[in-house]
Amino acid sequence: MGHHNLPPSKRSPRQWRLLDLVTAFLFGIVILFFLLVLTPLGDSLAASGRQSLLLSSSDHARLVVAVESGKLHPHHIEPCPADYVDHMPCEDPRRFSQLSREMNFYRERHCPLSEESSLCLIPPPDGYKIPVQWPESLDKIWHSNMPHNKIADRKGHQGWMKSEGPYFVFPGGGTMFPDGAGHYIEKLKQYIPITGGTLRTALDMGCGVASFGGSLLAEGILTMSFAPRDSHKSQIYFALERGIPAFVAMLGTRRLPFPAFSFDFIHCSRCLIPFTAYNATYFIEVDRLLRPGGYLVISGPPVQWPKQDKEWADLQAVARALCYDLIAVDGNTVIWKKPIGDSCLPNQNEFGFELCDESDDPSSAWYFKLKKCVTGASFVRGDSAIGAITKWPERLTNAPARAALLKNGIDLFVADTFRWERRIAYYKTSLNLKLGTSSVRNVMDMNALFGGFAAALSSDSVWVMNVVPARKPLTLDIIYDRGLIGVYHDWCEPFSTYPRTYDFIHVAGIESLTKYTGSSKSRCSLVDLMVEMDRILRPEGTVVVRDSPEVIDRIDRIAHAVRWSTSIHGQEPESHGREKILVANKILWRLPSASN
Repeated sequence: MGHHNLPPSKRSPRQWRLLDLVTAFLFGIVILFFLLVLTPLGDSLAASGRQSLLLSSSDHARLVVAVESGKLHPHHIEPCPADYVDHMPCEDPRRFSQLSREMNFYRERHCPLSEESSLCLIPPPDGYKIPVQWPESLDKIWHSNMPHNKIADRKGHQGWMKSEGPYFVFPGGGTMFPDGAGHYIEKLKQYIPITGGTLRTALDMGCGVASFGGSLLAEGILTMSFAPRDSHKSQIYFALERGIPAFVAMLGTRRLPFPAFSFDFIHCSRCLIPFTAYNATYFIEVDRLLRPGGYLVISGPPVQWPKQDKEWADLQAVARALCYDLIAVDGNTVIWKKPIGDSCLPNQNEFGFELCDESDDPSSAWYFKLKKCVTGASFVRGDSAIGAITKWPERLTNAPARAALLKNGIDLFVADTFRWERRIAYYKTSLNLKLGTSSVRNVMDMNALFGGFAAALSSDSVWVMNVVPARKPLTLDIIYDRGLIGVYHDWCEPFSTYPRTYDFIHVAGIESLTKYTGSSKSRCSLVDLMVEMDRILRPEGTVVVRDSPEVIDRIDRIAHAVRWSTSIHGQEPESHGREKILVANKILWRLPSASN
């Protein structure tokens, strides 16, 4: 109707202009397409894009060289944008959509190449305050340090955490223990020897804000808590701000970064891990980590849970196939004990479980794909079963059986223990470090070996994340056998934690963390490593580096570029070699736009 039946000469000028613009636009797109495909222009534009990418990589490399040489202008590495305050490079949600969701692969670690990452310093959030000190931090933290209210809003009625004035407070509850972790632990004591030193190391899977692990500290049990970065945002962040051992992880397609038979006690409270999926692959991974004679506790679905009868039946069948002893089913909580020996395997079972091949190292766990075979107790040499291993605290200083498997292992272990007792005394008396004071709670040893540094701090109110570099001898099993905790990690990648989560970072032999094994060739840059150390260090936190004088001079130049104040000291008089010690302190700086 209307204009549609008019001859062209009768159409309005306005309608002609619109048709002409649309036609010209479509014609232009066609011409551009042919130009890009059939002429050198397309190659030129592609080359230009590649050049932009190369320029960004080149800028990263040039900045690294400038920092190393001390010629950076201005003298500090630039701060990251304000929206980086919670940035974790290897757990960046912006990457998730590009990755497979099969077995939660997309929520595991996926790190950018160093040249693809921003070489900048993570700023604190607006209003950041020096954290509440331990032990008060167990019950309250500053709201302004992590102003994320989702958990308080959604889980406050279950006692997880609440917002009160300038603080988040933690009543100690959880979804499966709204009356508090303490009350829940008292129930578990009916079935598990929680007191008395029989159990020392625990793993809490899908830990929430880690109130369970925090409450176990009073029982002398040291718990490694983990959870993925999730929709609630910052569960692990809250745990670490409280002073409870924790790190970010996802049980997906790879082994968790722990050796075989690490934990005396493994706990899941509504962790929502599908233990029986993929032919019980996740249960098998838990079995790899649990010490023979250790305890597994699962609370919540599917344990006697409405409409999950099949899942509950499957879970019990898996436990039976692995010869676990059923200790108790108390409401929605089930408790099993792992057998001491291989007992009923490799007998026939409905799941077709078989023992792993003897060539498989059950303690290899850095980017190691999950296995569908069972780790037999005889595969781990050295008796590490509950009952055979010394009780806590004697196990801290007794050389574990697994240490004897190394060449001169017992002698090396004893020497390392005495060496670190001497060094820690020197740190406290001569270097006046804050170890042993209320200013230090969360501590990291980046190159832990046997955990001697952590053992020498056992009388202090600290916990130590012992990191064993993935390319060095895998001694993390010895660390767990002596009742300490830690993870494998490759320091050419960022660590799985939020920014500002450690008060004190220690590293002996820092340059070795960036080199190829047995070579002087670098795999990555000391500059990138120290920017990562700055990311995880709290403002007013301390870094101690031990290395050769030449390396310490390099570290000192880089330290000033990351805004640390430094001092250099000689080693303790009783030590041999030519080490020097750099002590650095991170100042509290703010973005110019942030309020004071």
